[in-house]
Amino acid sequence: MRTFTRWGLAAALLWVAGLAQAVEPFRATYDVYRGGRALGVATLSVAPDGGRWRVDLVMDGKGLIGLAGLNAQQSTVFDEVNGAYRPIAQSTVRKVLFTRKQTTGIYDWSARKATWTGDVKKTRRSPVDLQPGDMSGLLINLAVIRDAQPGQTLQYRYVDSGRARVQQYVVSATPEDMSVGELRYSALRVDRVQSGAEQTSIWVADGVPTPIRILQRENGEDTYDLRLVEYKGA
Repeated sequence: MRTFTRWGLAAALLWVAGLAQAVEPFRATYDVYRGGRALGVATLSVAPDGGRWRVDLVMDGKGLIGLAGLNAQQSTVFDEVNGAYRPIAQSTVRKVLFTRKQTTGIYDWSARKATWTGDVKKTRRSPVDLQPGDMSGLLINLAVIRDAQPGQTLQYRYVDSGRARVQQYVVSATPEDMSVGELRYSALRVDRVQSGAEQTSIWVADGVPTPIRILQRENGEDTYDLRLVEYKGA
């Protein structure tokens, strides 16, 4: 099975370039739930962008749910270099009630520095030193899809929103049967570990370029539960 992110994820262990899968464009639609209650919809997409690639996650809440903070967009422009995903620019826009917050990040690989501007905490405005393999949160989601193998432990270095930290994921030894409409998939569950109060689980299926499900929990309660409705490839 091929290896494939809260918003919300050098790879400390890099995937062998010869085994990595090339980026392919797709657009996936999800229903979003919290505690079993429908909140809205989300789209995850990868598309060419001026000789590079761009991955977008857009969450759209309806009615009062939207006012409560589900409306958000996160994007990363990136290159694929020898099978690795290298971020170039990152942006996040969140709308809560009558406020709009936006942050923008630039990954300067010549200077080996990443910086963020906009609505960023003072403690996260200093440049972050870059290492080969560093990725944004969205790119880590794509890397998990690419890299997951039964029983494996995956490790990546997350550099996003003025922070840098190593993230580990554990892949289940056996797949689970999951349904998307009339289709059934055999999906591996990938759990992020050492995440404190936050828990993230991603289900990935062979041949599907997007997660079947993304579940995020905090302090034992669901934050977001994205369940795939459909996806379209190139």
